[in-house]
Amino acid sequence: MRASRIWLFFAVLMMLNSSQLFAAAPTMATQENLNFVWIITAAALVFFMQAGFSALESGLVRAKNSINVSLKNFSDLIFSMVTFFIVGFAFMFGTSESGLIGMSGFFLDGKTQPYDYAYFIFQAVFAGTAATIVSGAVAERMKFEAYLISTVVISAIIYPIYGHWAWSSEGWLAGMKFVDFAGSSVVHSVGGWVGLAGAIILGGRIGKFNADGSANEIPGSSMPMAVLGHLYSGLAGSVLTAEAPLSETAVSQRL
Repeated sequence: MRASRIWLFFAVLMMLNSSQLFAAAPTMATQENLNFVWIITAAALVFFMQAGFSALESGLVRAKNSINVSLKNFSDLIFSMVTFFIVGFAFMFGTSESGLIGMSGFFLDGKTQPYDYAYFIFQAVFAGTAATIVSGAVAERMKFEAYLISTVVISAIIYPIYGHWAWSSEGWLAGMKFVDFAGSSVVHSVGGWVGLAGAIILGGRIGKFNADGSANEIPGSSMPMAVLGHLYSGLAGSVLTAEAPLSETAVSQRL
């Protein structure tokens, strides 16, 4: 009788251990699926930031130039994503050459896992964001064709190479423990500096300054549209896992 009780005790103990073992696998799978869903969701939020930029810039320029600005925002997303697919992603996250530039993965060669595609689209929309920041800085002053050329250069060379330095685990800046918060330097700073260089080269808009150096007011076409675009441009995701730190990042970004 005593032996049977001992065997019953061990049988129950094994059943409990096995149930915990089988329960662990779905938990890990669920977390992985949540991460995939979040990465695609975050990519979609960044993708639709283009709509925010378009509304912001269209509202701040004169009505006669609103179509040109909108077309630039639409076109730079197409050109930047295609360029990033061909060479940009490889330069940014390929096998590093001396911590300076990646040299593998052109046309996503060798990328076959679902996570690879999710990660690519997440990074590609940020490449588009870096490129489109320039649009606002040179609004009403740059020809459409020249702007598309600058978009290709940013997406193929400037953004990926600096991104490799900071975001690739093999980049020289990453090796020095450089921390980029939410793309503030890799995305926004790169776009801002290129935009500043373009604004310096192009100068002010025609009619903005008088001969004595005084400035004339050039009102935008729609302040409500500009405000709407500004609010939407702040909705983005910059982390790759759907875990507790996500909420902390959301608060930090909003503040």
